[in-house]
Amino acid sequence: MVPFKMPILVLTLYLLQGTGASLIKLNGNGYEDVVIAIDPNVPEDEKLIQQIEDMISEASTYLYRATEKRFYFESVSILIPKTWQPKSDYEKPKHETYKNADIIIEVPNSPGNDIPRIDQFGKCGERGERIYLTPRIIRGEMLNVFGPKGKVLVHEWAHFRWGVFEEYNEDNPFYQFDGKNVPVKCSEGITGTNKVYTCSGGSCSIRDCWTDPKTGKLNKDCMFIPDKVQSEKASIMFMQSIDSVVEFCTEKNHNRFAPNLQNKMCYLKSTWEVIQDSEDYKKSTPMMAAEPPKSRFSLKQIGERILVLVIDTSRSMKVGNRLNRLRQASQFFLLQIIEKGSWTGVVTFDSSATIQSELIQIESDVQRKTLISRLPTVTVAGGGAHICSGLRTAFMVVKKKFLTDGSEMALLTDGEDNTTNTCFEEVKQSGAIIHTIVLGPSTEKGLEKLSEMTGGMKTTATDNVQNNGLIDAFSALSSGNAAITQRSIKLESKGITLTNEGWMNGTVIFDSTVGKDTLFLVTWTAQQPEMFVTDPSGNIYKNFAVETSSQMAYLQIPNTAQVGIWTYSLKSSAQTLTLTITSRAANPTVPPFTVDSRMHKDTSSFPSPMIVYAEVRQGSLPILGANVTALIESADGTTVTLQLLDNGAGADSFKNDGVYSRYFLGYKTDGQYSLKVRALGRTNTQRSRSQVNRAMYIPGSIDQGQIQVNKPKPTLSPGMPQTGFNVVSTGDSFLVSNDPSSQPSQTDIFPPCRIKDLKANFEEDHIRLTWTAPGDDFDTGRGKADSPLSPFGHSSKLPSRMVGSIHNSTSNELMSLLCHIPSSIQYFA
Repeated sequence: MVPFKMPILVLTLYLLQGTGASLIKLNGNGYEDVVIAIDPNVPEDEKLIQQIEDMISEASTYLYRATEKRFYFESVSILIPKTWQPKSDYEKPKHETYKNADIIIEVPNSPGNDIPRIDQFGKCGERGERIYLTPRIIRGEMLNVFGPKGKVLVHEWAHFRWGVFEEYNEDNPFYQFDGKNVPVKCSEGITGTNKVYTCSGGSCSIRDCWTDPKTGKLNKDCMFIPDKVQSEKASIMFMQSIDSVVEFCTEKNHNRFAPNLQNKMCYLKSTWEVIQDSEDYKKSTPMMAAEPPKSRFSLKQIGERILVLVIDTSRSMKVGNRLNRLRQASQFFLLQIIEKGSWTGVVTFDSSATIQSELIQIESDVQRKTLISRLPTVTVAGGGAHICSGLRTAFMVVKKKFLTDGSEMALLTDGEDNTTNTCFEEVKQSGAIIHTIVLGPSTEKGLEKLSEMTGGMKTTATDNVQNNGLIDAFSALSSGNAAITQRSIKLESKGITLTNEGWMNGTVIFDSTVGKDTLFLVTWTAQQPEMFVTDPSGNIYKNFAVETSSQMAYLQIPNTAQVGIWTYSLKSSAQTLTLTITSRAANPTVPPFTVDSRMHKDTSSFPSPMIVYAEVRQGSLPILGANVTALIESADGTTVTLQLLDNGAGADSFKNDGVYSRYFLGYKTDGQYSLKVRALGRTNTQRSRSQVNRAMYIPGSIDQGQIQVNKPKPTLSPGMPQTGFNVVSTGDSFLVSNDPSSQPSQTDIFPPCRIKDLKANFEEDHIRLTWTAPGDDFDTGRGKADSPLSPFGHSSKLPSRMVGSIHNSTSNELMSLLCHIPSSIQYFA
């Protein structure tokens, strides 16, 4: 083999800023307002709370030492499920919810899948979303596999807070260097041995690894088993379980040759270098004390949901049938979205506010119908809007029965009020969560601030009825604190504008995880259509409940909807129709399929691109092979459709992690944009265990010459419902400025994205190179090889998957081929 230097391909990109709803603040050196939530499905165990506190205390000391006395955990809130017994020392949460929790303690929905993990979608240095741990990890039952729970948390915290990556590689645990097979590790000073450990028929054996004579690589079952006693102090992102490991890899001891995610994602930087580049590091200085201050804990128990609809009935709401659409969406929310047991009230406002309904606890359809009767009619529309008046009155409604801490206000308005900032302080002090739903083109920044300062959702809907945006926005208001099996799941949301008499036909899949409390909702703009729904057995349902004055009808399926493909058919004259289908989990112990969607940031100025993320899961398990589509509606009602990909290329950071991504470049106009994502499960769709961004499952250790092995990771059945599944979600709105139509004409604004999956394999006397070609604009379109020396021809279109082959007697051909990858890539030998 002739050695050569492989080029390193670098594309300089902007650093993506994290957009999670975390409440964390770094005050000096201490992290404050960290939120840990115990999932509602975790069985009650008072000891678990103390064990969580012990974990934080251990992690705080470990973090303090590992970061050279820079960081520790100052204050932590622990959210306790509503189903646990109340205690006198439990407080009521304010803005803390499951949706903005930083760490979630969950029961894995695959037995034995007790693996710490993190939602980390972005690039090097970008913060993650949240950390997931299991009760067994908290109790110390996984000590031999992952090490002390405090060290496990620091490993995951480095992912979460500073955007670093793993320094191991489970798929390819060895690489060839200097003619030898070397374990992927950091630092290189970690010692151990290479062995094969297999189990079959109840018996297990350990044997030596062997080398493939053709490739020179070790067999795929070979694994590195570390010595139990080590002297090396790094690295936490490799094996935090080793007792001597107390530091991150630095520039001095980082292994830049190891083919791991840290090197791939961070351009060969060590984890400590990335941490030093973080905002946290730049605004902190080391402390002098030998130990950090003790962490403070607050125990906060989730209570009954308290929500007030705060509805704008001002003069401007008469535009475009807005009041009727508002009534349709509000009625849908009260019928289907708000959970049983919740307390709900209704306030309307124009220049002043009126209480339409005091708080009523929803125990049956009787209370739902009572609340619906208090909604404003289409004939009510007053003077100008005063949002603060509406919010103050909603606070009064809550205070008659409860504290406002943790209560929710669903504010629907067209945003035509520039005095919202006058009540910011009152809103902040109330402890309430404000969700904003903006109808129309308003870009009033005070509305965004209301949601941001309180941890609420912010959604928008245009006057384009066909896009069903207002009902989508209300469907997103299911409780963030309820178990996923109790929340309403949206299976379909679509619309059509018929120019002549015609049909709106389609199908929807009911998989075995959903089917309870199912509702088909139809709206129209002119005349009631004929409506038919057919179940998989051929039974036809026509008994819709019709609200003629509101131009809507709904069909509630009794008991549990039959598993299989349902069809719907709407026959109508020329008008706009919309259809929404929702359901709930069929079994309280089996989580349904879900898709959570968001943009990577909530504001963008052209030509800065945005990234769409959609995470498809069933409980804790990522779903691979789904067909995921994003529909992004601009402020003028125009919709752009994007196919999202989980291929590890372009905007997608990791292949096969259940997170589907794509760059969004389709800017149409300034203003608020909305996001809707549809996920469809198919015959090749499968469940998977989290493959990236998790602490390493340690195979065992060597103690005084004896190999002590851990049980192999439990196998996971990839089985899926034979029917497939479909699910729809609504993400937060985002703001676009610097509209491209107002800019000077430019021929080519966006470069191709970075190539991230270049591979070289020896085939006899040749090296075979494969990589995924970038698009012409980031990951959109097909890149052009404009160089006249290009092996693909001058100005030819590049294929989506590229293959090259060169003789291994020289590296010149390799350099030549790589240097004709699109010119936006920079190369360093």
